[in-house]
Formats: sequence, structure tokens, C-alpha cells
Amino acid sequence: MRDTAEMQGVIPEALLVWYDTHARQMPWRVGPQARQSGHRPNPYHVWLSEIMLQQTTVAAVRDYFIKFTHLWPQVTDLAAADDADVMAAWAGLGYYARARNLLKCARVVVDQHGGLFPDTEEALLALPGIGPYTAAAIAAIAFDRHAVVMDGNVERVMARLFAVQTPLPRAKPELKSLAQALTPNAREGDYAQSVMDLGATICTPRSPACGICPVIRHCAARRAGIPAQLPRKEIKKPKPTRVGHIFVAYRADGAVLIEQRPEKGLLGGMLGFITSPWLEVEDATAPIDVAIEPPLHADWRDIGGELRHTFTHFHLRLRVHVARLPLDATPTRGAFCPQAEFRVASMPSVMRKAYDLAHPCLRDISSQEDQTYIYKK
Repeated sequence: MRDTAEMQGVIPEALLVWYDTHARQMPWRVGPQARQSGHRPNPYHVWLSEIMLQQTTVAAVRDYFIKFTHLWPQVTDLAAADDADVMAAWAGLGYYARARNLLKCARVVVDQHGGLFPDTEEALLALPGIGPYTAAAIAAIAFDRHAVVMDGNVERVMARLFAVQTPLPRAKPELKSLAQALTPNAREGDYAQSVMDLGATICTPRSPACGICPVIRHCAARRAGIPAQLPRKEIKKPKPTRVGHIFVAYRADGAVLIEQRPEKGLLGGMLGFITSPWLEVEDATAPIDVAIEPPLHADWRDIGGELRHTFTHFHLRLRVHVARLPLDATPTRGAFCPQAEFRVASMPSVMRKAYDLAHPCLRDISSQEDQTYIYKK
């Protein structure tokens, strides 16, 4: 591994020269030329984009960012927004706790900071939904603070520049120390974005484009012929599998049976179809054998297939049940949403999958009188 002292000047200089020409264009970013002309990033835009980008790609976030800033141009507008409207606009981005914290943070910024984001890592960390990475990113990008921004791209660049053999996540402190040593005392925001752009476009996880890398001469992994092997990672345990049932029902007037999930927990606060508990199983391929507890008495039909969805920490398999209900149906859980107000697009992905599977069966159910009822109570 090379001494960081000999790289402290040359690496930031080379990356900033490269970034001045090759910076990615993003709707929330102030480019290097505009920045050097005196244009400052909007802290609201930096914060919003960083929250959206957590565990999500730039390509997926672009349209959401444009939609949010059109609906709520300022943090004060977002703070005053209806919770349901924000959750609906967020649908499809996943990790819904981020959307709940987005609202909480906007309201704290307005109520406690006069609508202005604080400009230090310490103060940013005190805001809802902002962790060490996000605080450092906002401080550096929005305010040019000397902050060490560590995302997966930066970790990969540091691991390769210095040929760090310690596997992640154990290598994180070492990689952050190396990144800290390289962070310059000028153009901190541009530098942070230059390292992230390098990792996203050249120093990629697979098949890094070393031939066009602006710091190839200083890369220890390249000299050792192992850039694609770094960073090393601990062997992951396989994700567990959970199983359950989901119930999709229409009333005779077209109203849809849905419920709002508890604020805490997975998909917290989101609208969705009613499900059974999701129980972890040892055999991920075994037939689903969980007690069926529908939300009301009805002729429930199993559609005959499974809904499969993967979350960050587990795989999910659900049996989908459908029913058409009379006007006087009284559910024990959830409530009926009028057909004119029902928007499946505002639901999280797993619920949209259930709708896609169930809707054809509901539409055709009256013409399939020979269909077998799997549950009747």
C-alpha cells in the first residue's frame, strides 16, 4: 500500500481536473463550471436527492426528484404537504421509512431552523432520517464543509487506490481514514462528487475502465493486477424467506378493500391490501402452509400462483386470494376505498404485484363458475 502522504496532493488535483470535464449532469447538481461562477447548490435539493439516492440508482431517482420539486418547490412546501400525498408520490422508490423521515425532517427544518438546513455535520445528524453519510454529503456538497463522504463508490475507489485487502464491512474504518487523508481543504463539494462519479462511471464494481482512469498511475490495485477483486467482501448469509397470504377484494360498486399499515415497520404508513403475518420458514421452496385468516366472511379464491418479492433482508412469497363482495360487506380489518379514488400506482411494489396478479381473476370471476373455492366462511 502506498503512503497517503505522497498521494494527498496528486489524487485530489487529478480528480478535480477530470471532474471539471466529465462531471455527470443531474437535475439536483450544480456543475463545476457553474459552481466556480458563483452558483451555490440548493441545500433542499441536495438533501432531497441524497435521501432518494439511499440504496437506489441515479436513473431511478431522476424522475422522482423532478416530480417532488415540481409538487413541493421548497422545503416549506414539503413540510406543509399532506402525508398521504407524499407517500403516494414516493411509491416505487422503496424503503418507505425514508419517505416518513423525509416529512419529519422537512417539518423540523421549518419549525426549528426557520426553513434553512444547518450547515454542519453535527447539526445535520440531529435531523430525522439523516445518518453519517447523508450528513457528510450535505455538508460537503451544499456548504463546502470539510466532510468525508463515504458511499459504496468511495469505498471501492479507496480500496483499489490503496489495495486494501481487509473485507467489507470490517474495512470501513480503514477506508474512511484513507478518504479523510485525501480530502482537500478547497472545493470540498466538487471533490466529494468527483470520487463518487469516478466510482459510478469508471471504477465500477465489475470490469473497471482502468485505461481511462485519471488516477491510474497511483492505483495500487492496478499495479497488482487485482482491481476487479477489490473491495473484498465477507461471505453473505443467504437471505431468509417469509411466507403468508394477501387478500384482494372488490365490492359490488367497485370499491377496493385496503388498509394503512402501521407507522413502524416494513412499508410503514403505506396503503396496501390486507395480508396475514409474514412468517419465516426453513424450507424456502416448500408449499405455503400458513393459517388463512381473511379480513371478512367471503368466498375467497386462490388465484393458483404465488406473488414473489425480495426486500433488503428477506425474500417474500405470498398466496394471493381474491373475492367479490356485496355492498353490505363489513370487514374486520381495513376499509373500502371508492373506485374513483383508488390508485394502485401509489402503492408499494409488492402491493402492485398483488394487484397485477389478482385483477384478471377478479374481472373474470363471474364467468368462471367452475372455479374451486379454497376458503369459505
